[in-house]
Amino acid sequence: MTILRNLLILGFCASLAACSSSLQNYKISSPASPAYKVGKPYKVAGKTYRPVYDPHYDKTGLASWYGSQFHGRRTANGDVFNMNDLTAAHTTLPMPSYVRVTNLENGRWLILKINDRGPFVGNRLIDVSRRAAQLLGFEKKGVTRVRVQAVTGPKGQLPPQIQASRQDSKQPPPHTAPVVQVTELRQSPEPVESHILPAEKPDKKIYIQVGAFADEQNALKIVDSVKHISSAKIDRVDINGQKLYRVRVGPQSTVELAEIILGRILSLGHNTAHIVRDYK
Repeated sequence: MTILRNLLILGFCASLAACSSSLQNYKISSPASPAYKVGKPYKVAGKTYRPVYDPHYDKTGLASWYGSQFHGRRTANGDVFNMNDLTAAHTTLPMPSYVRVTNLENGRWLILKINDRGPFVGNRLIDVSRRAAQLLGFEKKGVTRVRVQAVTGPKGQLPPQIQASRQDSKQPPPHTAPVVQVTELRQSPEPVESHILPAEKPDKKIYIQVGAFADEQNALKIVDSVKHISSAKIDRVDINGQKLYRVRVGPQSTVELAEIILGRILSLGHNTAHIVRDYK
């Protein structure tokens, strides 16, 4: 009888341990890793969508944006949605892939990463993050007309066939890379200014500051990654006795132009870039 009772106790304990292990595994299970997906046809609200790889995708339509209500949630390919990242949702393009989105009302454009599905409202073409809507200039309006073009990567290269056709049509060549300037400055620590600034004063120059680096080679690499967008320079600065190499893009003529350039730099992954104004 004692043996039977001991066996029952051992079985009960094993059962509790299994339940505890199962519960523990559930709590610490890791989220799905982001994945590349083209996807199978799917249906939403009676409409069928057929994902496809299309390197020559080029369409115009309406763009909307989404933000806080989805912030922190998983996107369709497993990314965590951050409304301050430069991302977008599309119904059929592969995930992840990259598109150049141009606001046809003001000419602003950004390179955005497709990592979600949508929008499924009316005839809208693309849903962009709140930050993208801010930089494209339609956050307050909510919806705008855009052109969406597939590009081959985060730097926004158009497919070779499209580049060739542009050369055949004798369109103006793209902006050439500027000469990198290196200057020597000494200054006290500078405050970080907001991305969105009030109207500029004529005695200040407007720059996009990409970062400050202890190693000059790192600064040169950053310059090389952004110089196709706008003129870049390296300033040698002394902050609290530490020599740093500060990368700035500009100067820009207006805050509006600086915001456009900022968006393009952010789309390359330079997440600490911001707009500054300087007397120098």
